[in-house]
Amino acid sequence: MSIGRLPENEQRILDEMERALRRDRRLDRRLRTLRLSRRPDPARLLARLGSYRPRVWTVAVLLAVSAGLMVAGIVTSEPGVIWAFAVIWPPTLFALFRLMCRWCGG
Repeated sequence: MSIGRLPENEQRILDEMERALRRDRRLDRRLRTLRLSRRPDPARLLARLGSYRPRVWTVAVLLAVSAGLMVAGIVTSEPGVIWAFAVIWPPTLFALFRLMCRWCGG
């Protein structure tokens, strides 16, 4: 493999190939989507959360599980049950809030 510059005709062929590849929009889009990022894009994450539309039965199940864990946590005072309630309660409130916003037209 040569370290020096390519001959003029090979450089011209390479430049033409690069120009043709840059003009290919589908290839450019595919290459952009194949890039792996280590951190998720916060804007995309917020857009996905904002477009979340829970169903009534999902919210009902979440509320039933949350109420059951709350009662079990009060009765038993087990740390595992209390932590399970602490984990399930915020998504339940978020889903309930999104459902109410959808019903009210907001």
